[in-house]
Amino acid sequence: MNKTSEYSLTIIVPVFNEADNMDRLESVLSGFLPESLVPACVLFVDDGSKDSSLECIRGICSRQKDFFYISFERNAGLSAAIKAGFDYAASEYVGYMDADLQTAPEDFNLLLKEMPHCSMAVGIRTDRKDSFFKGLQSKIANGFRRMMTHDGAVDTGCPLKVLRTDVARKIPMFKGMHRFLPALVLLQDGCSYVQVPVRHFPREAGKSKYHLWNRLWGPFADCFAYRWMKPRYCNYKVGENNLQK
Repeated sequence: MNKTSEYSLTIIVPVFNEADNMDRLESVLSGFLPESLVPACVLFVDDGSKDSSLECIRGICSRQKDFFYISFERNAGLSAAIKAGFDYAASEYVGYMDADLQTAPEDFNLLLKEMPHCSMAVGIRTDRKDSFFKGLQSKIANGFRRMMTHDGAVDTGCPLKVLRTDVARKIPMFKGMHRFLPALVLLQDGCSYVQVPVRHFPREAGKSKYHLWNRLWGPFADCFAYRWMKPRYCNYKVGENNLQK
């Protein structure tokens, strides 16, 4: 039996070379779980880390009964790590946050309050602690993406999200598509999302994996991929079957 089926929320945390952050992650996440509005667990997805992240993850999961992990054989990228979390979680909801702790897991409760009324709740980072240049890149990329997708999302780069697991598993994921989760959710008939202000903090340890190319130029190219995919996305509803006895 998939152990995450015993919980209502699985918090997916992709990890790539974040050994310096793992102690804080254990402390912060284990402190949040008893305060979660619904029974929650943590699922680390190690994305082929080259440092001691996987060793740290194994140690955490041996100490914490509500922590689990999967590990890639080699680095596959953030979108693949998120998709693996969606595929392996068996809870009603899946959440997602970055390992850099620039968002607070306590704010998952703000998103969970919205879930009875929508398919996904996404955070909007308020009072951002990024540099001016990083903030400018994000503003430009978000503006171009909204123009191309018409999804209305203000801050798709915010790594705090909660989705219904059945919706998450239907999302077509390709490299870079994690930036388009609101637009991809809207492709599904009858699905909707809400945006909720959340807190933002400076990175305290480890190094950012983002630079000009993957924060700005890469997303521009991905917008055209989304535009190509949108009219080709398959929607269907089964009216009858004889699979169930």
